[in-house]
Amino acid sequence: MSKSPYDRVIQSPPDALNMNVVLHGLTCLLGLSLLLTTNTLSADDALDRVYGPVNTSRYDNPRPMDGADSHWEDVKSVLDSRCVACHACYDAPCQLKLGSYEGLTRGASPAKVYDAVRLFPADLTRLFVDADSNNEWRDKGFHSVLNERGSSIGANLDGSLLYRLLALKQDQTWPQAGALPADRFDFSTDRVQECVATDDFGAFKKDHPEWGMPYGLPPITERDHGTLIRWLSKGALAAKSAPPSDEVMAEVALWENLLNGRSAKGQLIGRFIYEHWYLAHLYFSDQPSSPYFELVRSKTPPGQPIDIIATRLPYSDPGVYKVYYRFRPVHETLVAKTHMPYRLNPERLKQINGWFFEPDYRVTSIPSYLPEVASNPFKVFKELPLDARYAFLLEEAQFTIMTFIKGPVCRGQVAVDVIQDHFWVVFTEPKHHETGTVIYESILENLRLPNEADATYNPLTSWIDYSEGETNYLKAKAEYLNRALQKQHAPTLDLIWHGDGHNSNAALTVFRHFDSASVVKGLVGERPQSIWVMGYPLLERIYYLLVAGFDVYGNTVHQLDSRLYMDFLRMEAEINTLGFLPKGSRDEVRDRWYRGASQEVKNFVNGSKARFDQETGIHFNTSHPYQEFVGMLKDHFADLSDQRYDLSSSGLDEPSLSELRRLSRVQGRSASILPEASFLTIKDGRGVDHPLSLLRNSAHTNVAEMFKEADRRIPDEDTLTVANGFIGAYPNAFFSIGVDQLTPFVEAIKALKSEADYSALLDRFGVRRTDSRFWEVSDSLNARYRRDQPIEAGWFDYSRLENR
Repeated sequence: MSKSPYDRVIQSPPDALNMNVVLHGLTCLLGLSLLLTTNTLSADDALDRVYGPVNTSRYDNPRPMDGADSHWEDVKSVLDSRCVACHACYDAPCQLKLGSYEGLTRGASPAKVYDAVRLFPADLTRLFVDADSNNEWRDKGFHSVLNERGSSIGANLDGSLLYRLLALKQDQTWPQAGALPADRFDFSTDRVQECVATDDFGAFKKDHPEWGMPYGLPPITERDHGTLIRWLSKGALAAKSAPPSDEVMAEVALWENLLNGRSAKGQLIGRFIYEHWYLAHLYFSDQPSSPYFELVRSKTPPGQPIDIIATRLPYSDPGVYKVYYRFRPVHETLVAKTHMPYRLNPERLKQINGWFFEPDYRVTSIPSYLPEVASNPFKVFKELPLDARYAFLLEEAQFTIMTFIKGPVCRGQVAVDVIQDHFWVVFTEPKHHETGTVIYESILENLRLPNEADATYNPLTSWIDYSEGETNYLKAKAEYLNRALQKQHAPTLDLIWHGDGHNSNAALTVFRHFDSASVVKGLVGERPQSIWVMGYPLLERIYYLLVAGFDVYGNTVHQLDSRLYMDFLRMEAEINTLGFLPKGSRDEVRDRWYRGASQEVKNFVNGSKARFDQETGIHFNTSHPYQEFVGMLKDHFADLSDQRYDLSSSGLDEPSLSELRRLSRVQGRSASILPEASFLTIKDGRGVDHPLSLLRNSAHTNVAEMFKEADRRIPDEDTLTVANGFIGAYPNAFFSIGVDQLTPFVEAIKALKSEADYSALLDRFGVRRTDSRFWEVSDSLNARYRRDQPIEAGWFDYSRLENR
């Protein structure tokens, strides 16, 4: 016999609700049922008849209630640990973001943020930016998931889509093992989304009775369910967050004063820093509870309430005479896929002053915000010292590269299929000739980024223009470097930045996980598929291409142009790497990176469009110079290397480490059957958990083409990286084993030959979506992440969890 929708509320603890109020709610429910069965009214009309009309401003300024603070914190804890796993960032289903009260009250929308086939840019729907009230969000097509009618228990539950979706899950019997039926559950990122509104819920429930929330995951506990339902029944109220402390606000005032100078020099410096920090989560303390801030443009000066300037891109015309750069508290829950912490302290303040404010130079004018100027950082900031700009980007190079990964392109295979699955990134020494004026002038003359114009119809014409400009630039750069290095010395490791002897940002590793990626400090793994050597011009161009100038709401042409142009920038990073190898081996290495690519493509990489003719100054001892160079870089950065991802840092004993090293040598078909990114937990004999990341590095003939990636895959060359700790925001699978199971686990992976083998592996060692341990494992992993990396950690995302 089915339960009444209010049964769980009635069964809640005695102090949760007054019984008379419950009975009133039941009376309202009976009235609603009669309306639905005896009248030809829509569900929406019926709700209006029983509970009154919708008031879209109900949650704009919610009335604090007794105990609202503590109760909201309990609710937020459940939302963070059970709902934010899918409902955060631009890829939240139906744009329902549950990491803040404002996101919850805004509701959901059927409009897509990620859409690869739109002709015109989409309307902007950035939370905390593009609307100031829920009434404005309703005008933008969002519908509420909370009750916006009269405030009674019946109304608060019957009128709440969130309640109905939670109750739907509780009413179903969830499977306890195996994969979910593929014909009833679709977990693909491009699936058709069912963005049901409250008045359409009856039909939705009939068509999809298994689609309660959390979708495709085990139901939450009765305790957590009761916490949410009691809160919803009382009107879903929440008190405002406490303001930051006076001590923190004093730090904010110090930095706002620095970034809002009145002189032309001060304004240009503020603009440069804003355009590179606007995605950062800025903080002033090493304590995990430290508040984070985001840097925004405001119409109002420090000391007044922020009046945000909402533009499509960070360098778009602000429409005001004077822009103020302000620190706004971050209200959303921190999630791993977007969290990019950036510490501000006295040392950083001293650096900023030393790079930009203290040197004696003049800024003669404030640059225009016209797109053809503002989109090109080499034009806008040409009067700021080159060495200062490069030092600024290098000092937190992981953050700089991370913005390419966790910024607006936080989802999308089209955005990241331009890179290999596993490669290293190092940087040219700031005194290197690449930052010289000859190269810089060539950039100004030849390089235009795709974001300078609002292209709509013709990416081919743009591609030809960009190709010609890139060719001219690469030729000028090659000619200059050929002359300069011939007069001085051949390339050696001295030309690679060594982090000034202390900065671990000097060497980074990037892992691509199909449609997402991760960047970590240190040279992780022994077999990188390629190496990038980057200097300031390249680093800045990628930033403005993929971050500052990338419009996630943009049309298809904009996204195609960005993807096509990124090919040039990857090639340039690889050209820089080839210059350190023996001249006679460069084409061989290039040809391996570009197997199957046309000669026209190869001409951009040590070909007719960009050939570096000088011999390397490095002495190589074998006939495999690329592999030697890999080892040389490992040695070069050994004293700076971040050890956190080394297996030796896991705390496991030597026999276990030996097994993990054996696992890391698995390659070919066995490796190819594994997911892109898995988390493996090993419990030792003392009951201590040791978390590790198991990453599959997919091999390709080349990554210079946009489509038919499957045709360019080489599964026989796939490899595995086994790393201590957590790498990746989107785990595809969980494995949990005892240390005594490690050898059988490794043997089972080595023996993988088919999907049936992998299914058996999951049956034995995995934690599927249907596993009764799922939330326990999830809580343990997230808690361990916060414990081990308290500043960097954010909640993991489960939208890429496989169903195999």
